[in-house]
Parts: sequence; structure tokens; C-alpha cells
Amino acid sequence: MKTIYPKALQKGDTIGVIAPASKPLQANIEKAMKIYEEMGLQVLLSEHLTDGFGYLSAEDSHRIKALEDMFLNDEVKGIFCACGGYGTPRIVDQIRYDLIKENPKIFWGYSDITCLHTAIYQQTGLVTFHGPMMSSDLANEVDPLTMAGLKQILSPTALTLEEQDQPVTSLQDGYVKGPLIGGNLTLLSSLIGSPYEINAKGALLFLEEIEEEPYRIDRMLNQLRLAGILDDAVGFVIGDFNQCTPKKRHRSLRLEDVFDHYLNRSGKPCIRGFPIGHCMPVYSVPYGALATLDTNKKTLTIEAGTRE
Repeated sequence: MKTIYPKALQKGDTIGVIAPASKPLQANIEKAMKIYEEMGLQVLLSEHLTDGFGYLSAEDSHRIKALEDMFLNDEVKGIFCACGGYGTPRIVDQIRYDLIKENPKIFWGYSDITCLHTAIYQQTGLVTFHGPMMSSDLANEVDPLTMAGLKQILSPTALTLEEQDQPVTSLQDGYVKGPLIGGNLTLLSSLIGSPYEINAKGALLFLEEIEEEPYRIDRMLNQLRLAGILDDAVGFVIGDFNQCTPKKRHRSLRLEDVFDHYLNRSGKPCIRGFPIGHCMPVYSVPYGALATLDTNKKTLTIEAGTRE
């Protein structure tokens, strides 16, 4: 599959906001919109954005239509998910990926949106963006590191992730290149056995999670192992595992033990500590862009996710 890079946004462009998973908070969206408006962008909210349908933002048909309409709308240059939660696995097999491939645009989100990142990249080759969202992350003051990540949509920007305020640990030394793919571990494991199972052949696999106990992390990594996904990857980037501590099972392996068993012992370059995931500050990274992991220097360098 040929890699497709979306065009960078320009001042005056319109971005569309959708909610393909859970219901976002309207008040938070209105606060976060100011960030993009200050970048010189206009914001268009999709229909049924905050309808609410149980634990979903809207019925499946409305969420599918909102996503496809934004890709088909020539006035919309980028598509941003308002929040995660749950819902994208219900619609992943009903999306018309041909129209996404024919109308490539910036697509942004994370968490439950991992399902769409994986499917879009594998079905179309389009590079998307794994980063914080309006309702769940951007309603309050945004720190400089997070803000810098948001601004990469305005011009092609190569990234170098390096040790910042928190320690970065090399679990297995090495130097390796490959497209950067991955995301939320729960979503990746939920796709195993489906046509949308992640293809990590020759790729750098990044992982993040929130509020899952070590034994559950163990179970999901074992799913990836049994499916051959860990064997296929050339290296691993362990992002933020927020509040992933023992709760139900107080006699527990440490997360470090789990990572060592499944990732470190592979002998492939592996690093832990970059703030990617459910955290603040947070790095925003282009999903599918070519990346270089140098664990000796503790750096992850990623090519620009957009083109002029």
C-alpha cells in the first residue's frame, strides 16, 4: 500500500469535528475550539455530535455518515475527533474507505480512535494523527509541549521525541526504522482475528493504555504475541500507561515485569517513557509516518506527517 500524506492546513481552512465513539461535552468543545481558531482555522461541528445514544454519541448510521460527509466535504480540510470512549469497533466494517482514499485529509484522535487509525492506514495508506482531542483533553490550559504537537498540522514538521520532564528508559538497545503504528492496547487486541487486525510487519509498534491492571496488560500483550504481531514488529515504543496499577489482584506482577516478558526479551529495540497516550503533556505523532528509534540516544525521530 502506497503511503498517502495529507496536506498541511493553511490559515482560513475549515476543520470538521466528529464524535465516532462516545458523546463529547459540548461545553468542552466550545472551549477547545478557541485553540484552533487562534491558529486561524474555522471549526465546523458535525450533525448529531452530542445526541447521545446510550454510551455512544449517536446511532451507528449517524456516526458513519458524519465521518464520511466530512471526507466528502471539499470545504473541510481536516477532521478531528472530539473524544474517545467506545464506539468505533461497531462501525469499522461499514465505512467506505475508497472515498477516504480519494479525499485524503488530516484525521486526528486517539484512544478508541485507534480502531480508525489502524483501519484507515491499512485500507488506504493515509497517514493520520494520534493526539489529544477537544472534549476530553483540550478544554483547559494547554502546555507548550502539547501545543507544539497540535501545531504540526499547519506545516510539514519532522519530530524528535527525547527525554523531557520524565525519564525515558531503554529496555533493549538498538537502532531501527519503520512506519510508526499502534495506539491503545485494548483497541489493538480487540481487532485481532478481524480483517482490521493491525499489520505490524516491518513497523515500529507504539502502545499506550489507561486504567488497566497489569494482568490485563499481560493478557492483551499475550494476544498480540499469539497473533504474531509482536514477532512482526521491528521495535517497540511504550508510551503512557496511565493508572495501570493493581486493584482487583493485589498480588501482582509489576508492569515492568510484563513489559520485560513480552517486549524486552524479544531482543528488539524497545524504549519506555515518552508521553504518548492518556497524559498531559502529550506528544502528538503521525500514524504511519516513517520513524527512527535510537535507544542509545533515547530518541524517536519521525518524518513529517503532512505535505505542502
